[in-house]
Amino acid sequence: MEKGAIPADAGSPIVPGSFVVTNRTVLVIAVPMTLAYLTTPLLGMVDTAVVGQLGDAALLGGLAAGALVFDVVFTTFNFLRSGTTGLVAQAFGRNDALEEQAVFWRAVLIAVVAGIVLAALSPLIAAGGRWFMDAGPRVSEAMGVYIGIRLLAAPFSLINYAILGYVLGRGEGGLGLVLQLVLNGINIALCILLGLELGWGVAGVAWATVTGEFLAMLLGLAIVIRRFSASPPVPRQRLLDMSAFLRMLSLNRDIMIRSFSLLAAFGLFTRQGAQFGTVTLAANAVLMNFFLVAGYFLDGFATAAEQLAGRAVGARAEHPFRRAVRLTLFWGFGLAGAATLVLLLAGANLVAVVTTSQEVRSVADTYLPWAAFTALSGVLAFQMDGVFIGATWSRDMRNMMLLSFLAFAAALITLAPAFGNHGLWAALHVFLLVRGLSLLAILRLRLRTAFS
Repeated sequence: MEKGAIPADAGSPIVPGSFVVTNRTVLVIAVPMTLAYLTTPLLGMVDTAVVGQLGDAALLGGLAAGALVFDVVFTTFNFLRSGTTGLVAQAFGRNDALEEQAVFWRAVLIAVVAGIVLAALSPLIAAGGRWFMDAGPRVSEAMGVYIGIRLLAAPFSLINYAILGYVLGRGEGGLGLVLQLVLNGINIALCILLGLELGWGVAGVAWATVTGEFLAMLLGLAIVIRRFSASPPVPRQRLLDMSAFLRMLSLNRDIMIRSFSLLAAFGLFTRQGAQFGTVTLAANAVLMNFFLVAGYFLDGFATAAEQLAGRAVGARAEHPFRRAVRLTLFWGFGLAGAATLVLLLAGANLVAVVTTSQEVRSVADTYLPWAAFTALSGVLAFQMDGVFIGATWSRDMRNMMLLSFLAFAAALITLAPAFGNHGLWAALHVFLLVRGLSLLAILRLRLRTAFS
């Protein structure tokens, strides 16, 4: 077997060194992580379905608004996953095992400090969410309950980001799948038990998340610490190296700005939907779950792009880099087309499963095609994000996200007043298309100098 080729056991980690990127190389990472990521929107759909069975649109809207506020806060810290992936992948490409460990522990340190601060600030975050959403009193009440409980899991959630980032940086998609199945499987089971069977409603959904995050963190740390115990420990001087910390913080700052801009766009989308009424807000929440399903469906290949691009940059290997970009885009567009077709054909039935409200079903069915085509309009953005995160070209990614947000805001101001909720969904498509095309244009410029 050629050095660096994928071994016969498709679940084995990729061997560091020179390597050849093939379809199988991509699929070894992408397939298990696609399955893993699909459990996250599945969890969102279960949360929505549990609360939706109560037949109260205000509770459903409160859950959607609370989940959005939570996502704005936590996706802002998503750099602990994506930044760790890029830095570990590059260390992996250089065959620098000590730096892989050092990157992980730096990320965990940041996660612990940030998580404690977020948990302490939960009352202020909940108040800010109520002010931003400007929804009805019953929606605001449900949102406050959800945020106040779920933010207790902040330290556990952020440590889980660091664990998953380390695992994916090494291309261990199988282990990533196991960790996500544990996290979301426990969450889904407890969500049904606490939220529906015991009748805790929105509070039960939130407590299920806290418990799932904590147990998944314990498992992930046990696996990683056991692995590290077989290797020499990282010298404290290297672990606390200021230049490495500054590099991580600079990378994290750019990814944080990018993530915040992304969630700000989704926040404006949800807020504008709330201005169209509680039923439209609830219908958009259901459809956004379908968008997230499509997005997570594609994120497995974006993750493959992260690991392979980062590994190629670390190894200074231009051909594998270009090959990784081409193959992940090929698979991404194929799956995006399949996801769009499935949502067009079966979306109405899925809406009926998620909510019992006839009003919400009717409105959601009207706007279903807009949600179905988000997979095709967003696939290039997802894949390019993966490439730029792996290569740690965070400044370019940040700048193109800010440009895309401005394009979204302009489309929102122009289209929503004229076409209502149709205009709102059209603005979301503008946002996705500008993200992908702008990053593709920058990638061509980057390749001229990246490997010279």
